[in-house]
Amino acid sequence: MPHTGRFMDIRRDSNSSELLACGGDLEAHSILQRAGFIAVVRLHETYHRAPAGLTEDDESRLATDAVARLRAAGYHVDCDEPFDTDARPARYPTLGTSVSHLAERLREATDTAEAADILTELTAPHDGILAGLEETLGALAEFFDGLGNATDPHTARRLHYLADEYVRVIHSDLAHTREQLADRRAPNPGRRACAERVPDHEP
Repeated sequence: MPHTGRFMDIRRDSNSSELLACGGDLEAHSILQRAGFIAVVRLHETYHRAPAGLTEDDESRLATDAVARLRAAGYHVDCDEPFDTDARPARYPTLGTSVSHLAERLREATDTAEAADILTELTAPHDGILAGLEETLGALAEFFDGLGNATDPHTARRLHYLADEYVRVIHSDLAHTREQLADRRAPNPGRRACAERVPDHEP
């Protein structure tokens, strides 16, 4: 039975004419958002819509691009005829995929020194992932400060708060954990490096 998360619909709603994308799994949702769609999260479903203020031509381009990206990733996409395309754009690893590769490395780590080395990529004070996240939130706050709407300064303050309170606390906690691992220098008894050898009595 095919996995239902690999099936998508991208169509204009027959009643509202709103451009909607329905179905799919988390990977599909990521592709839709990178194509420009906006997630609508409900209690029992998540679907996507086009951003407000687009012309019909812009929406068609958005939908066609999304169909091409999803099909390139192996999704079965039913769509309105104007959005159908044979294009299959090249796919490249995302930054998030590179970061999640650290989890794969941690699952394979056999001792605390190896785990500490991997954790350093998160906690390095100058160019670690969390330092970059803190800097990015600060830059986003500056962006909101200059937008000019009445609520924008509040959003900017909230972003500064997230960077100062949450990201720094996580950074500090994980840096402490990393130092503990680096000092410990012990094997994980539940994991052994593969020696690529077997006892004589085993095939």
